[in-house]
Amino acid sequence: MPHADEAFLADWSAHARFGAVAGTNGVDRQAASAADGAQRAWFAERLEAGGFAVHRDAVGNQFGLLELVPGAPYVLTGSHLDSQPTAGRFDGAYGVLASAHAGFRLAEELRDDPSRARFNLAVVNWFNEEGSRFKPSMMGSSVFTGKLPLQEALATSDPQGITVEVALDALGERGDFAGLDVASYAEIHVQQGRSMEERGVTIGLVNATWGARKFEFRITGAQAHSGAALMADRRDALLGAARLIVAARELVDEFEPGALHTACGEINVYPNSPVVVASEVQLLFDLRSPSSEVLNRAYTRVMEVVERVRREDRVEVEIVAEHSWDQDPYPETGVELAREVAEELGLVHERVMTVAGHDSTNMKDAVPTVMLFVPSVDGISHHLDEFTTDEDLLAGVAHLTGVLRRLVSGALVD
Repeated sequence: MPHADEAFLADWSAHARFGAVAGTNGVDRQAASAADGAQRAWFAERLEAGGFAVHRDAVGNQFGLLELVPGAPYVLTGSHLDSQPTAGRFDGAYGVLASAHAGFRLAEELRDDPSRARFNLAVVNWFNEEGSRFKPSMMGSSVFTGKLPLQEALATSDPQGITVEVALDALGERGDFAGLDVASYAEIHVQQGRSMEERGVTIGLVNATWGARKFEFRITGAQAHSGAALMADRRDALLGAARLIVAARELVDEFEPGALHTACGEINVYPNSPVVVASEVQLLFDLRSPSSEVLNRAYTRVMEVVERVRREDRVEVEIVAEHSWDQDPYPETGVELAREVAEELGLVHERVMTVAGHDSTNMKDAVPTVMLFVPSVDGISHHLDEFTTDEDLLAGVAHLTGVLRRLVSGALVD
């Protein structure tokens, strides 16, 4: 095995000890947790050992800079090191370490012949991509691209009332770096689905993201004794939430198979007591589809259920937050560049859409962007058993290196 591959696999093995969940192959490394902070410190050391200067911006994005052409913009590449609670070790972290090692390989090449570089190179670990501790997800890249105000992000609290600002400061991970001039962006990630594995595809050329409609509902009823209160008198917020949760699943069957994905991923109940009828529930509700028409029809049906819950269960249902986007393409020039590199390396490749959101969905609205996938065994994601083979991990690093080589030389910008 080539030394560069051995070096990547050694770092890949080392990174999994941060936030490791005992008895499993997974991790719990939520944003700005102690485990996240420890891995960030380790990653900074690895970047510096590879010749990159490490900086942190005001929302905790971690950058490693390699100056090849003084004064020139940077080709940026990366993903995120934070995880969901008790999650797999591949999601996000693979993209960060693959980017770093692709950068190390290019650094060796270009130090010998810097005339081949038109742009500088930067590796990024985006803060709070997952959104499990602090909402919204993709926070770091949203602030970086101007989609989310910095002060709004810093003031965001976790369920224990700790703000982003306080959590980052406790780790020493909030810096003053600003003003990175980005020429283009590339990201690689494990596919959060199983289509590539089923079709024998090694490199996914991401050409579009599914559309989504996300809601945070607040259902308000009236607190009462769970035994003594007459059934006819109850205004049970949890009952109303339950009807919405069931409706989310039943809604899928009104469309063609695969046309709509739905979920209710988080629920908070007050007072959450065994002898009290719930007076308030906060519920996250998620619709996803590649079709805007399907999303619009699904939204209409959800609102019909909301009206029925209000009427029949005598509770208030309020949308306190809403976030949506339609199917959004990635630049075709980037897809073609990635295809050419895969052809050169003899890697089986195919165009794929991403259902999940990634930091590249923010970056592609700002600069030319390439998004890549490697397969995931059985499509398992956000789960301790998430897995991708070493062979596919290494193929992805090789492919990303080829993509970055072209980007640093000026591809997509000319």
